[in-house]
Amino acid sequence: GISRFWKTRRPLHSVAVEPTHSPVLTQTLNGEELKPGPHKIQGIGAGFIPGVLDLNIVDEVQQVSQEDAVATAIEVARREGISCGISCGAAAAVALRLAKEDRFAGKTIVVVLPDLGERYLSSVLFDTPEFHALAIARASDDLL
Repeated sequence: GISRFWKTRRPLHSVAVEPTHSPVLTQTLNGEELKPGPHKIQGIGAGFIPGVLDLNIVDEVQQVSQEDAVATAIEVARREGISCGISCGAAAAVALRLAKEDRFAGKTIVVVLPDLGERYLSSVLFDTPEFHALAIARASDDLL
């Protein structure tokens, strides 16, 4: 994937993101029995390792809660005007967390947001007081 491509061109620290409630990447790397669990971060943590994922390319796995993933997706929409999905919120949450660590001081952090929020209209992402407040604020701005 993208990490393999960039690692041949420049130094890269590749971080995989998985749900706290379904840490199959971490379990696989630790040689543990896979115990996937239910969660609301659609698109990641499906309970198996996809055949296209080469864990030898991944330098680190970070876990994120579904609450942080949803909250960060809403915050990305509020602050940046980017309507993204819950898994994008998970990736952005981890990127923001890593940006606060000393080991990444002065480094460029890139996060890929591969989907749009429209796919999640019937999900928990759009059924939160925070999202409703954001939608009302945006509609009010449009009326002014």
